Amino acid sequence: MSDPLRVFVNERAVDVPRGAAVRDAVRRHDRALADLLEAGAARVTDAMGRAVDAADPIRESGAVFRVVVSARRGPAPLSKAVLRRWPKVELHVHLDGCLRPVTMLELARAQGVRLPADTPEGLADALSTRNAHSLEEYLQTYQYTLSVMQTPEALERIAYEFVLDAAAENIRYVEVRYSPLLHRPALTLTQAIDAPLRGIERATVETGTRAGLIVCAIRTLPPETSLDLAHAAADYRSAGVVAFDLAGAEAGHPARDHAAAFRHAAAHGLACTCHAGEAEGAQSIDEALHVCGAGRIGHGTRLGEDPELLAEVVERAIPLEMCLTSNVHTHAVARVEAHPFRRYLEQGVRVSLNTDGRLMDGITLTDEYHLAHTALGVTPDQLKQSLLNACDATFLPEADKVALAERVKAELEDLA
Repeated sequence: MSDPLRVFVNERAVDVPRGAAVRDAVRRHDRALADLLEAGAARVTDAMGRAVDAADPIRESGAVFRVVVSARRGPAPLSKAVLRRWPKVELHVHLDGCLRPVTMLELARAQGVRLPADTPEGLADALSTRNAHSLEEYLQTYQYTLSVMQTPEALERIAYEFVLDAAAENIRYVEVRYSPLLHRPALTLTQAIDAPLRGIERATVETGTRAGLIVCAIRTLPPETSLDLAHAAADYRSAGVVAFDLAGAEAGHPARDHAAAFRHAAAHGLACTCHAGEAEGAQSIDEALHVCGAGRIGHGTRLGEDPELLAEVVERAIPLEMCLTSNVHTHAVARVEAHPFRRYLEQGVRVSLNTDGRLMDGITLTDEYHLAHTALGVTPDQLKQSLLNACDATFLPEADKVALAERVKAELEDLA
């Protein structure tokens, strides 16, 4: 039998079995307090005062929880259980950041790859980026997922499982990205694009959840490799590849170096997005928009540093693909409460909520919605607006965008 976890509830030590939820620890601490929690007359925060969902699993010993009893005014916050039932759309998530730990271990054994842990729980912990000190350190964890993604079979399986997992969370449409360049020389660019498209197609047939594939050039690789990728991606513009992107370490690697690749992609019918304003300031966003012609921005966290650019982004309705937890882990923001998501939303920016890397960041899209709601005070109506922003910002044909938005609105009304 595994050792219990010792946590602290209102400064008192409580032992709970592994797999227990926060509410279980509260009940062991004080049954009456737990009853108030279940009735919505109390709430739980962590040691930093951030709201915690009582249904969340306890992940490690030493966690500190505070139960606050208060006469609540207005409606109770939306729970994760409620938000999980919402239909959702996601625009910014990396395939190589979303592997199932069990799958990683199976692929590693089959391929003779050594990983930093040999259990699913240990691997998830080893790949967690919660203690990263920079974007560059955050990105280093991807070497482990990529190490087991160097065969067509592995890529197909991982893409298939990703869509299954998205469907289980009621995501109706998702645009998932990765870089075929990081699968060379084991695979050709054609092989590296064909394989995930096969996995996506199988999962879509089974679940009804649609997915578009975004291919990413890498800032730290030579610009000619980006142009090679743009040429390859253009051949798939009607076969599941919906856009071209630029990712990787931002500082010291300007997007303008890869402008030729963006021009080729756009000239051949591919939409373009670009990671910008995460590790670098607003000038990086400016370059992505005006030099590379991006129609959407990945992250864009530091847009507010340039009021004129912010005004242009609002006027041109440029969507920002925002990722709360990831931005904390990469130190784009110091803490989630400082994230500009709500401020941008209220200023008229077309922001949406996304996960970035579910395995590395230890989250789901539902978690990000709940975090925006509880830590940033984003209201249910504002959450719905950001969801409709995501529908409108997809790289789908216009008729499909409208149909997706109408479906999402109808499902939300049915849940009301």
